Amino acid sequence: MVGAPEEGWRRARIAPSLAEVYRSVPVNKATAFRKLLAFAGPGYLVAVGYMDPGNWATGIAGGSRFGYALLSVILLSNLMAVLLQGLAAKLGIVTGRDLAQACRDHYSKPVAMALWVLCEIAIAACDLAEVIGSAIAINLLFGIPLPWGIAITAVDVLLVLYLQNRGFRYLEALVISLVAVIGGCFAFELYASRPDALLVAKGFIPTTDIISNPTMLYLAMGILGATVMPHNLYLHSSVVQTRKYELNAEGKREAVRFAFLDSTIALTVALFINASILMVAAATFHTTGNTEVAEIQDAYKLLTPLLGVGAASTVFALALLASGQSSTITGTLAGQIVMEGFLELRLRPWLRRLITRMIAIVPAATVAILYGESGTAKLLVFSQVILSLQLSFAVFPLVNFTSDRKKMGEFVNSTLLKTTAYVVATLIAALNVWLLIQTFSGWLG
Repeated sequence: MVGAPEEGWRRARIAPSLAEVYRSVPVNKATAFRKLLAFAGPGYLVAVGYMDPGNWATGIAGGSRFGYALLSVILLSNLMAVLLQGLAAKLGIVTGRDLAQACRDHYSKPVAMALWVLCEIAIAACDLAEVIGSAIAINLLFGIPLPWGIAITAVDVLLVLYLQNRGFRYLEALVISLVAVIGGCFAFELYASRPDALLVAKGFIPTTDIISNPTMLYLAMGILGATVMPHNLYLHSSVVQTRKYELNAEGKREAVRFAFLDSTIALTVALFINASILMVAAATFHTTGNTEVAEIQDAYKLLTPLLGVGAASTVFALALLASGQSSTITGTLAGQIVMEGFLELRLRPWLRRLITRMIAIVPAATVAILYGESGTAKLLVFSQVILSLQLSFAVFPLVNFTSDRKKMGEFVNSTLLKTTAYVVATLIAALNVWLLIQTFSGWLG
């Protein structure tokens, strides 16, 4: 345990570990509102994973092709995310173990190693999406070629390491600021595109067309399948432990409640942003007959001329850059958590970050040089397919652990919650399998 944040981070420079800052953020006991502010932060670190560049393509394609019809799928996806992230927070607070540590404790060494490898692949795939998204944004904003933009993304590690040495709240503050930038950008895009309020309301109501139309169903599966990021579950179960809550039953119960409020509020912001991406695409492209817009670069080129607002494309690219950079921070933290949790192996943050980023940069730069924009767009989609492969290997252990009375005691999932969680886990698994089959069938065909 750490007596003060400064002491923890001083030791972290020698033996870097997120555990060094566990219980380092004090919880004000004055009012419920101040307690909520004290617990605010981890939810936003998690929420950026739901608005990273990998999610933009499905939103743009869904909105341009089918208008507002897939808003109901985004809403359903968000409700699933609220449930699973709530379980991840509860696991960390109640047991004092993050999801990676819980897997190492529960499973045999070969199984735990397999889960670690799968998770590392997923983190690399997520970083790949962030690299490509950030490089595209840099290209759109400054005209820098994609290969050079990809190289520039390696520099962000310096910012992450600097803030890590300043304290955990600085990282949270940066992420919240970037989320605010993304939200502000899309508030502007919504104002400029002026979506039909009645059609938006209808879009949140599910229709049978989503199931009966194969193309719509495919896009719906893409939205659902890539919504819950596996590394976010590991991340959330760890970062909630940075709060200095009481370790008795009452203190843990309060911490679980405020952590759930924090993540729910943050994911509501993510819902607004993801829905906004689709609504802007629907109002700008679908209504003007541009139903084949599916790539980020195409959306950027068409926003200003179709909306007649000079800053529309620039604001869109700025939001994309903020999305990529905010996701980078959480990916770095998740990588540390997973490696330490599964292997009890500590690497210095710069080395851990460099390894992950190089794994992403090499294929991204190669594809950008050989195939250009179209190649990077396909690689962006492929990264989401890789993420979907690993998802169930994080979701099912999480639901299993939080439904185990031996691990959770009085905080064990109720029968209703347990049943709902397993239904969600099974649905996500089925949708991801279907998405994988359709994706590979399309490539082979």
